[in-house]
Amino acid sequence: MQNIRWGMIGVGDVTEVKSGPAFYKTPYSSLMAVTSRTKEKAVDYALRHGVPNVYSDVAALLTDSDIDIVYIATPPSTHKEYALQVIQAGKPVYVEKPMAMSFAEAKEMYDIAKQRGVPIFVAFYRRALAYFMQIKQWVNEGKIGKILAVAVRLIRAPHFSDLHPDTHRWRIKKEIGGEGYFVDMAPHTLDILDYILGPIADVKGYVANLAGNYEVSDSVCASWRHNNGVLGIGTWTFSGFKEAEEDQIIITGTEGEIRCSTFDFSPATCITTSGKQFYDFEKPIHIQQPLIESIVQELRGEGYCPSTGESALRTAAVMEKIFTI
Repeated sequence: MQNIRWGMIGVGDVTEVKSGPAFYKTPYSSLMAVTSRTKEKAVDYALRHGVPNVYSDVAALLTDSDIDIVYIATPPSTHKEYALQVIQAGKPVYVEKPMAMSFAEAKEMYDIAKQRGVPIFVAFYRRALAYFMQIKQWVNEGKIGKILAVAVRLIRAPHFSDLHPDTHRWRIKKEIGGEGYFVDMAPHTLDILDYILGPIADVKGYVANLAGNYEVSDSVCASWRHNNGVLGIGTWTFSGFKEAEEDQIIITGTEGEIRCSTFDFSPATCITTSGKQFYDFEKPIHIQQPLIESIVQELRGEGYCPSTGESALRTAAVMEKIFTI
């Protein structure tokens, strides 16, 4: 493949800045077609982003021989359905996270893609960001010695819409988004720890709905062990106090500590007896672009994408175990 031509299913918020423009701003890449359950939205998106083709449904988009790969930008409840259609059409697929509604769904997607010899990529785009690549480099270089443990803490206040059933968004509707904000946000953290520290071998968790603002869980805690023996612990709360919001990852080693964040991109800090080393980071305008660039490079035979169906399946397994009490 020379120029990688994309089709896109779904034109929601994530496609406006985070991902969509990257498909036509990345070298050797173009966004050729979009579709949505609401065709008017697809037409509007195409006009604003210069997309030449709009299709009324997924089946029509998949018959377009000029499309090389398809991006699925819909809520998790439709990931498996659309991914299998794309795979059956013989086209590579790039799917939003979480990969699917359950580990079983994710595994089915992965297994069928492997059988068909079709690449599947998942939007754990932090793996391609310089911020986390720097943290991984510090760890690999032994800057803080032998890694012993990692601690995660994410505290978020509820959105205004969370407080009123009539305004609940899809992320906290179990039939569409799964188990709420934890399923939407925590996979990013667990996946990036898989990338930096290696796969998680075992995990246990507790989940609860304590504030009662909606049906799904609002508080989760978990403990785990990586394959290399590193121990981990995490707390996630999505009904907390606004002034106490926090986003922190602490990696502890025998000779120092690394502090960073998953979402806030606070300056990454490497603390050793020699002092503190900081790495500041300016987020790309289109935050998925570095990962999208890696997909294009892989399809062109010039590189590889660090976020695959295989790596995402590991994160799906971890998430499933946290909810298995």
